[in-house]
Amino acid sequence: MAPDPVNGPPRAGTVALVGRPNAGKSTLLNRLVGERVAAVSDKPQTTRNRIVGILSEPRGQMVLYDTPGMHKGKHRLDRRMVETAIDALGAADVVVLVVDVTAPFGGGDQHLLDLLARVETPRLAVLNKVDLVKKPALLPLIARYAATGIFAEIVPLSALDGDVVDVLARLLWARLPEGPPLYDPELLTLHPERFLAAERIREKLLHHIRDELPFVTAVLVDSWEEDPARDLVRILVTILVERESQRAIVIGQAGGLIKAISTEAREDLEEMLGKQVFLRANVRCEPRWRESRGILDRLEREALAADPRPLPSGSPAARGEA
Repeated sequence: MAPDPVNGPPRAGTVALVGRPNAGKSTLLNRLVGERVAAVSDKPQTTRNRIVGILSEPRGQMVLYDTPGMHKGKHRLDRRMVETAIDALGAADVVVLVVDVTAPFGGGDQHLLDLLARVETPRLAVLNKVDLVKKPALLPLIARYAATGIFAEIVPLSALDGDVVDVLARLLWARLPEGPPLYDPELLTLHPERFLAAERIREKLLHHIRDELPFVTAVLVDSWEEDPARDLVRILVTILVERESQRAIVIGQAGGLIKAISTEAREDLEEMLGKQVFLRANVRCEPRWRESRGILDRLEREALAADPRPLPSGSPAARGEA
């Protein structure tokens, strides 16, 4: 086991969280950072971009990447999501495979192991959601991942209740390189407020919809107007769907569902921003938006606007080591 660096020189580096959809990567990132940075939902493919969370403390700075779940997709959006996750493997100092222990091992899991076998940076396996299974059921899974020989540590934990997450954090700190912070220690993330707001709204949307709708919705921020005199921000967003029937579902009978989503999102955003929020949400049918380069490029630009660099300066690739 690697030593605990709490009394050593400060460390700074990047950690990529990768895994199948709905493995709990976003919940784990939020738990490690100690703040709600990534949107969380019980729907697969909630994360569509590389979400950055920053943990700064006396030991140094840990920059965490929450990545989209690895899956086979038939749309341009799906392919971009998978590319984002694969890119993170080469952009991090440490890679953490997050596994949902309640899901059966399948071809997608083996594909991830094959990818990780080619990664030269330290790799850890996190067996998540152990609170949902009996301990004897974990033993074969631990043995399966240990037998690969590619993981420095295998950590069973529950990201939801925080069980053993402190142990994982210590193991991660010990494997980060020594050095100064990569970013301002006051930052919790690199994403602009507009993107974080869109993610909070989409989180509420996902909570209320089911079946195929989570996969065909997106949130675009059309306008963001600050009113300092009234300590108010006015936000206009568009919720995209692909068919008129889906639009009708999101709006709901007599507009009831979109009103409930907007109310919950507004209350959430007021807590996040610390000011009054006026939120207006329109629902628009945009056939095949998941194949639209223009829409996908816009979503990516809004997510990365706060950090135009392709890689943090301290990552292995940026140092010429990958």
